[in-house]
Amino acid sequence: MLLLLLLLLSSWDVRAQRVSGQRENGSCACRVNPDMWMFPAVRYTAALRQLQSCEGSVSRLQEKVALSRMRLPQIQDVIKNVTARLEPHQYLNDQGLYTDLPLHLLGQELSQLEKDIGSIHSQLNNAQTTKLSKEMGKLRTSVDRMTMSDTVNMKTVKEKLRDLKNGAESCKSIPKDFRGRDMYCLKGLISNISDPVMTKVSPYGKTLTSGSWGKQAQMDSEGQKNSYWVQTLLSSHTWGNTLRLYQTYEDFMASANHKDFTVAPSYTHANSIEGPSGVLYGEALYYHCARSADVCRYDLNSNAVQRVTLPGIGVGFKNTFPYCYYECRAYSDVDIEADESGLWALYATVGNHGNLVVSRLVWDGEAQTLNVTQTWETRLFKKAVSNAFMVCGVLYATRYGDDTHEEVFYAFDTATSKEDNSLALPLEKVAKGVASLSYNPTNKQIYMYNDGYLLAYQAHFQG
Repeated sequence: MLLLLLLLLSSWDVRAQRVSGQRENGSCACRVNPDMWMFPAVRYTAALRQLQSCEGSVSRLQEKVALSRMRLPQIQDVIKNVTARLEPHQYLNDQGLYTDLPLHLLGQELSQLEKDIGSIHSQLNNAQTTKLSKEMGKLRTSVDRMTMSDTVNMKTVKEKLRDLKNGAESCKSIPKDFRGRDMYCLKGLISNISDPVMTKVSPYGKTLTSGSWGKQAQMDSEGQKNSYWVQTLLSSHTWGNTLRLYQTYEDFMASANHKDFTVAPSYTHANSIEGPSGVLYGEALYYHCARSADVCRYDLNSNAVQRVTLPGIGVGFKNTFPYCYYECRAYSDVDIEADESGLWALYATVGNHGNLVVSRLVWDGEAQTLNVTQTWETRLFKKAVSNAFMVCGVLYATRYGDDTHEEVFYAFDTATSKEDNSLALPLEKVAKGVASLSYNPTNKQIYMYNDGYLLAYQAHFQG
């Protein structure tokens, strides 16, 4: 401060002043103008303000330097960590394999580091920050090169592994006459679906829009050979615990002489039904067990319930992977189907990226256990599908056309693990929403629960 004032005073324009005197009363008197020696208050104030501003700038700069010195070791540690994590990816890249998701995450971390190092380098611009910037540039080049490389990436490998796995499942424990058990299965895919051959309002009314229905689906069943059933979700269009059974077609059409079964004591019970997914097969109702990744089997004779957990990483339930396409059908995560070859579960998993998974179900009467014997993973995203069903071991998927039509557009054959995206089979409907679709091998009909309407169609095959 003193130095600044001395500098100020040294720069002060001091000039000599010549003054003429006058004799007054016997003495010499002179008048001196003191303005030339006034203290430069304005200049002093300006200098003081500049000094205060400089002190503030120096303090802020010292804080930035201290912060940068503290952050530099942290950033160096992060770079070392990222470099170490990048090494196995470099190896995979050299071998022609890499996982794009971890690399994408690394890229995001590098972007943040680039911002941090760029900010520090602009402040300090020393040898250390220059070195960090160069190392960052090398890392960015390596990641970009591996990300852009598509010679043989992990996606392709996963596709090959899935195809091999599906092929192995197709070969495993399938009888030689798997495709020859029924004459219709020798004629290829469905070629045409009729207009509705039956249209009826649900016995519970049109206000209950979710459920499933159909005819007894086991081809050699005796006790329930001609029975029809309706399973409506009575709680929030999501959960149910009852099954209504009609012994004859006439009773069903007249909504008379039915028998109700209670599969669980309440809608919140673990054995209650979740979603429109049931099918009556033999002497039992098969359905999705509430709030779980399990399939339940309710025995109509003993009232006993057996369960099996569906295989896969992150099996979807509780509205994780419902049927959607146009509008999502609440809690339609797990779909139970039947065809000439038996029982099936259709669902999606996190491990298969939300794509449809097909599992074959088998009831062991001697051991009294429900088992999953085979599983196939498709490439069809489940939430891009409005519904699905099985025919002769082939998965058929539908999508929304308009308020009066659905379209069967996709097929996946479990016997060959091949898919067909070229189908365009129309399905006429009465209402917009499709709660469930199921095929019945005993009469080759397809049953739709159409927002409270019960519709049936006749399937026709190629050849």
